[in-house]
Amino acid sequence: MAQTPEPIPGGPLPRRRRRIGLFLPYILLATLALAWTTAWFFIRGKAESEMDAWLAREAQAGRQWTCADRSITGFPFRLELRCAAVRFARSDGRFTLGPTTAVVQVYDPRHVVLEVAGPFHVEQGDLTGDVTWSSLEASFHAASNGFSRASLVVDAPKGTIQSPDPGPVDFAAGHLELHARPTPGRFESDGAVDVSLRLAKASVPRLDALAGSSDPADIDLDTTIEQATVLRTGTVARELEKWRRADGRLDVTRLSIAKGERRLQAKGEVGLDEAHRPEGRFELRAVGLEALVGQVMGQRFGSDKGALIGNLVGQFLGGLRKREDASGEAQADNPKGLKPLPTLRLGDGRLMLGPLAVPNVALPALY
Repeated sequence: MAQTPEPIPGGPLPRRRRRIGLFLPYILLATLALAWTTAWFFIRGKAESEMDAWLAREAQAGRQWTCADRSITGFPFRLELRCAAVRFARSDGRFTLGPTTAVVQVYDPRHVVLEVAGPFHVEQGDLTGDVTWSSLEASFHAASNGFSRASLVVDAPKGTIQSPDPGPVDFAAGHLELHARPTPGRFESDGAVDVSLRLAKASVPRLDALAGSSDPADIDLDTTIEQATVLRTGTVARELEKWRRADGRLDVTRLSIAKGERRLQAKGEVGLDEAHRPEGRFELRAVGLEALVGQVMGQRFGSDKGALIGNLVGQFLGGLRKREDASGEAQADNPKGLKPLPTLRLGDGRLMLGPLAVPNVALPALY
């Protein structure tokens, strides 16, 4: 019987071994793809079981969440949770959202991106609201102590709030941005969270008559919510009371409102008193609001005295501006020509502008 000859030392390798070396990279790639596919479906199953457990815990706490036609896709590198609609209900209210998609990259599971289509419908006691938009995106970066930042961006929001008094209120805006992050150096000690809001071309037609202008408003707000970490997902009344008892405050470092030629800037702080009403104080600077302030403050004295008081207030504010202009302070510290208004105080259910109460305004309990 003929025998296979031994390979000659230093000669060419046998054909079988050359073929194995040729296909080895493809075998390794197929093995890796199979392992990754197995891992992705394992992660997907783990995410589904975690979600089901979370929904069960929420239901036991009296909060019912519903994700209609739920599906999880996104293979191979991410997880996409899709809901044809999202519904939430608890004892004090409910809301619904349109189609919603939450996306998480497998290699960065702490970063969640959310896309939501309208409409949004909410019911809270006697209040109902309906909102639509052209696009809504949100992102959340989780961290070991809660989160590192969160953002919300909405284009062309518009809607209506229905209430028995004062009735329906329509609103709209061109663009809205909301950003939040733990306050550096204060998050661990007093649970402080920085919040920044930007609202462009906002309009509330029912307020145009009061403001004396139909121009849209641009609103910028920078504030710190102290004791924000005590807030959870309980009822509004319960969470606000917890926040009040923890000495929660809103530290408004900057509020800027521009509506046509009118400008208002404010800074101060506000919290809740024992009767659950807002209390605090704000330092105000404004331009173009003299007539409006005089008109509002003059209402408490009747038509004749009101007109006189309005003129006096306008002259007082104008005098402040002239003194600032003469001293150069307006140009150095206030290039927009804003002038100070009397301090605005919130307390005992009243709104005080300097020593005078703003007429026909009462601050109700929030819960």
